[in-house]
Parts: sequence; C-alpha cells; structure tokens
Amino acid sequence: MADPFHLAWFTPFKTPAWKSPWASGTATEWLNGDYYIDMARALERAGFDFMMFEDSTLVSDTYGGTQENDLKHGLHSPKGDPVPLLPVLAQHTKHMGFIATMSTSFYPPFIVARTMATMDHLTRGRVGWNVVTSSENLAAQNYGIEKLLEHDERYVMAEEFITVVKGLWDSWEPGAVIADRETGVLVDHTKVHPLHHKGKYFDVRGPLNLPAGPQGHPVICQAGGSPAGRNFASKHANVLLCQPSGLDEMREYRDDIRARAAAHGRNPDDIKVMYIIQPVLGETAQEAKELAARRDELTQDQIETQLGIMSITTEVDFKQFDLDSPLPDDIHTNGHASSLKGFVKAAAGKTLREALLGRTNPAVPLVGTPDSVAEQMEEVAEAIGGDGFLVRGEPVRTHSRRYVDEIASGLAPALRRRGLIRSAYDKPTFKANLSAF
Repeated sequence: MADPFHLAWFTPFKTPAWKSPWASGTATEWLNGDYYIDMARALERAGFDFMMFEDSTLVSDTYGGTQENDLKHGLHSPKGDPVPLLPVLAQHTKHMGFIATMSTSFYPPFIVARTMATMDHLTRGRVGWNVVTSSENLAAQNYGIEKLLEHDERYVMAEEFITVVKGLWDSWEPGAVIADRETGVLVDHTKVHPLHHKGKYFDVRGPLNLPAGPQGHPVICQAGGSPAGRNFASKHANVLLCQPSGLDEMREYRDDIRARAAAHGRNPDDIKVMYIIQPVLGETAQEAKELAARRDELTQDQIETQLGIMSITTEVDFKQFDLDSPLPDDIHTNGHASSLKGFVKAAAGKTLREALLGRTNPAVPLVGTPDSVAEQMEEVAEAIGGDGFLVRGEPVRTHSRRYVDEIASGLAPALRRRGLIRSAYDKPTFKANLSAF
C-alpha cells in the first residue's frame, strides 16, 4: 500500500468550461467569485490540501500575429487576479490552503512580502505564494519593460527577490508587538530591524511595516522544469508542481529535486512534489474510455486551443508550422523553456498534428471508475514514491461544477477508503498540514 499523499487543485481564476454543455451561469458570472467559493467548499469537504491559482497578465497576439485566437477561445484572457480572491475563499472555508501567483519580474519585493503577510493574517495562516519569473514579453510590456531578461538570469533575479522577501518577513522578531499599557509602548523597536538590502536588482531598506503572519514564511510554491528552475525550486519551495510524462520521467524528476534539496542542506521530505493530473471518470470503465476519446478528439477548436496556449507560453508562433510536417529542429524560446523542450521531445518523428493527438493527457492517463482511478493513483504513488497530485480540469470544457463534483464526491471518497488522502485537518496552518505527512 502506498503512503498517504496530498491532493490539490490547479486552476486559473478565469472563465470555467464555457463551451461545455455543463457550463453554468453567464460567461462573466465567475468574476464575482461565487463559482470558486462553491469549488473551495466542495474540495475542502473532499479533503483537498489546497487550491493553487496560476496567473498571467497579457492578451496574446503571438499566434498568427493577432489577439483573435486568445480571445476567441478564452486561453489567457479574460483572467482575474487571484490575490484578492484568496481571503474571500478563506472566509468560506476553515482549513484548506490557497496559493496565488505573483511574478518576480513585475512585482516589487516589498509589495509581495507585505501582501502575503497581510493575507497570512487575514486567513489565519492558510496562504501560499507561487513564485514565477514570467515568460512573456507581451506581459512585461504591460509593466513598462520592453523585454524580459534571459531565461536563466530571471532565476538569478528571482533568487535575490525571494531573499529580500524572506528578509522582510523576518524583520520583525517574535514578540515585537507588546501593547504595554503601563509604558505606552505598542511595539518594541529593538525587535524590528531594517533590511538595508542593496543588490544587483533591488535596493530595499525595510523593515516590513507589519509582523509576519501565523506561518512566518507562507508556503512557497514553484514549477521549475529547466535546470535553473529545478535548482531554484529545490532551494526554496515547500510545494513543487510538475508535469513530466510517464512513470520514469516522474520518478526522475522527484529524485532530482530531492537530490538538489539535500545539496542545499534541506530535508528532501520538506518538499512536496505534486504531479498534474486530469482524471476521466465514468460509472463504468467503458463510459470513461468513451469520454476520454471524446476529450482527445483533434477538432479545429482543439488545434487552435493547444497551439494557441503553446504560442502564448513560449512566444513562438505555432500557426506558422505545417500541421502535417514535422516541427523544425531550430525552435528556440526565451519564454517557457521546459514547455517547449517537452513538446519538441514528444513531437520527435511525428507531424505536428500527430504530436497534438492525446496531448491533453498529463503525466499519466487516469481513466476509469472512481475506484479504479483511485487504484491507479495508488500504484503510481507507490512506483514513484510521490508526494501528491494536482487535479486540473481541462480549461475550456471540463472545468465545471460537474467535474469538480465528480472528483470531490467520487474520486476523493474512493481515495479516502484506501487511506490515501487526509480525512481531517489536524494542524492549525496550511504549512503545518502540508508537513504532516
């Protein structure tokens, strides 16, 4: 039997499943947060550890040189800022954690440190920060930056950034707030320390103007796939999300991260490597197979969606390539390098059209009844020694209340019956619950 593992959900704060027959409400109703409140409540009842919100801040015209494809399919826009959403979700739940994305390329470190500390207090210790370096020049241009730094240098900058943020969280010693009525002193000034950081990328005086929250350092999440990204993640992250293909790659990724963590002087068990999955559930195995086959049909919409997303994240215009020819060998990017590398590797010896077939299956295909998929997940966890899984609804068609309920009311109970996921939240904070096993 596999050890218990963590279960989470990976999502943007964007229009859910608007093309699906199971779409609910209007195309803009999600903006008030109610859909995600309902989702958070359902996932907490199911025993999920956290919801992780990815983010981007652009309307892309990379695919075909126009914004049409991005806006037509709702790929990266419209999308809301997940940071203000987190305290709202926490108000409607009691235990589960919530992670928001903020970019080291666009935010000043002081704002990230202050925002995260504030949210940690507001949620009583249930928030995390997904650290990204960003990969799109189009997004950079919304912040007055013409072009992003080179890929690996962005991680050098992120290293200084996170060092500053952690220093600001540590700038107030425990017990600095004394509220002594007799002496009239609210804060002991000897326990609050300026940072005086002067580095290559940032000059930050400090201190932070409020104490750190209940977690001290909120949960740090990262998705490093390149060597520079893996090194950064293994040094700083509590949670690492990834999407390698197949058991061998999943095992290699986790082993590499744990070895790098040990080299940084960390306990490898302090990093939870979470694999992105998209289970397909049916009342029978045959029904699930038929649903999976329909999901993987390569319609024109699917082609435009997949190539559009690849174009946005890599800033390579995939519309320029012939669908019925192999990809050229000399594709390069300063964008999301690991995504491009993984796709080019998967496309070797295939036409572009063939490479797209079945590409919606992440990490390992999980297709069947709730009980059989739970059994498959147990086998995967046992084979790789993994820490957990991130469920991701397919953004355009299956990110719906129906799919959330299939997972929360079908798969999660099947996993719990096997003792594979939590049945209670025994610790007071997100980080403590994450470290419980």
